[in-house]
Amino acid sequence: MHQTERAARQSLVDHCRAMSASGLSFNKSGNASVRWGGGLLITPTGRAYDQLQVDEIVYLQADGTCPPGQLLPSSEWRIHRDILQAFPDANGIMHLHSPHATALACLGLGIPAFHYMVAAAGSDHIPCAGYATFGTEALSANILKVLQGGLRACLMANHGLVAMGASLEDAYALAGEVENLARQYIIARSLGPTQDLPRDEMERVLEKFKTYGQQRDEA
Repeated sequence: MHQTERAARQSLVDHCRAMSASGLSFNKSGNASVRWGGGLLITPTGRAYDQLQVDEIVYLQADGTCPPGQLLPSSEWRIHRDILQAFPDANGIMHLHSPHATALACLGLGIPAFHYMVAAAGSDHIPCAGYATFGTEALSANILKVLQGGLRACLMANHGLVAMGASLEDAYALAGEVENLARQYIIARSLGPTQDLPRDEMERVLEKFKTYGQQRDEA
């Protein structure tokens, strides 16, 4: 977690600029948030990320209202607020319109276990949440419905993807991983049917992921 509110705001600006510059989500598309002070800090609606300033980040209270004098929050604030309320271990959220994940989502497709790295999202597949109009409670409900059983990311039908993490850095990294998997899956599908891994193998992979990477020594 960030030590100061300004650091949290700066992190949102930095990650959104990186998201836009990398092509993960262009110009004004996508949004991001971090848990803060009983509510959340979230990107404003309608701001191009290459011009976004720290003082334009919006503080949103838990009831969905904002203190006066701020810009309007992202139109997708309900997704961010509801995920943070539903998953207490999540502290950062990234929502992207990345090209390959969005292409799959426009076909109503999720990502099956064609590659073991699908487990990075916390399950043996990455589902696609049902479509609802952007910014609505129905869309948020559809996303929460599929983000169960340890999942930390999903696609959004005819829309994009959303990823959460213990930090904004984790959420950003996972969103990038999901986009990369979507790209690989589309390439593989263009060559023929994928050879998906069976459930028991994905269960082994998920177990190994619990101790994957550098582990902190608490002793």
